[in-house]
Amino acid sequence: MQANYLTAASMAVLLVLWMLSGPNKDGDAAPPASIEAANERMNAVADDREPSRVRARTMDAQTYTRQLVVRGQTENKRTVIVKAETAGRIAERPVERGDRVNAGALLCRINTDGRDATVNEASEALNQARIDHEGALRLKAQGLVSESNIAATKARLASAEGNLERAKVELARVAIRAPFAGIIEDIHAEAGAFVGPGGDCATIVALDPMLLVGSVSEKTVAALATGSTTKGVLADGREISGTLTFIGQQSDAETRTYPIEIEVPNPDYVLRSGITAEINVPVGDMPAHKISPALLALDDAGNTGIRLLDEDNRVFFQQVEILAQERDGIWLSGLPERATIITVGQEMVVPGEIVDPVFEGAGEMPAKASDPDENDSAGTPMKSADDVEVSAMGSSTLQPLRFV
Repeated sequence: MQANYLTAASMAVLLVLWMLSGPNKDGDAAPPASIEAANERMNAVADDREPSRVRARTMDAQTYTRQLVVRGQTENKRTVIVKAETAGRIAERPVERGDRVNAGALLCRINTDGRDATVNEASEALNQARIDHEGALRLKAQGLVSESNIAATKARLASAEGNLERAKVELARVAIRAPFAGIIEDIHAEAGAFVGPGGDCATIVALDPMLLVGSVSEKTVAALATGSTTKGVLADGREISGTLTFIGQQSDAETRTYPIEIEVPNPDYVLRSGITAEINVPVGDMPAHKISPALLALDDAGNTGIRLLDEDNRVFFQQVEILAQERDGIWLSGLPERATIITVGQEMVVPGEIVDPVFEGAGEMPAKASDPDENDSAGTPMKSADDVEVSAMGSSTLQPLRFV
């Protein structure tokens, strides 16, 4: 019986010793103390493998015109209420709202009310004054009239000429005409209505050229220059282009912004006043790169950038600034003048890793994110998610995930 107790105690001691010595065996490894340690361990595993195959392309910087985006709207250049210059009853109004008229087109006509007769009387009086003056000159040559008589006939002639001119002006005022080409926006007088001097006939708006108006801050106004070509996008998606013609010299007292105006040709009157627009005003040139947005990545701090290769084909992360987005790519600043960009497989490599790149043609443009299952031109598979899993699971202890 005592022997059984001794045997059991010995086995228990041996079991405890075996359990205590287990973590120190060669097959086990202590978990890393931090993410940095895990990354270092994974890098060490990666260094033991063949370099990963990725696709890359070398790009040179291009000249990019930086744009200042301003919220604005279209605005017609002139709006005028055409008024009567004489009194009378409206005899004719040949235009309606929405009519397109040329400069000088008849808008309203007032009854002449004897104004034409006044012109005829003034014309006959002028003829009489001219005959009297010419007769006085002949008599003067014969010594039959004095200088005072000659002066009197000359004064009557000048008065008659003035009366005829005033009568013609008064007669012309019965026709109220468009001061410029445009669209009839509103009608204020109907046929048969009486208007006095200053009475409204019609409202006309000038639509060619159309204006794009907006305001810029005091920090950016100094970068603008008149004469620059400026583009805009209307609320309905139409794109327009014009010339920056005006930059205000006085700021708004409340907003501290300066007004700007862009003249846009509108010969067909297809643009209306009051349409919201996004105005892109050029503020200078700078070097930039145009890439697919699928190549963007984030680092641990949440900074936006892309993965590049150095001269030794080592991956590094470069922070960038997005300048503009277009239909076929985005413009970035912050890259070297000549940059080697990873275009396929960039999600599966990490900064500091040496890779084996396959270079694309200079004219190719990646249109989408890299496909882990895609093969390169040599038939060697690109680095896939399985490769990363093998690297992370190389030991018996699970490793924490790592980021750029």
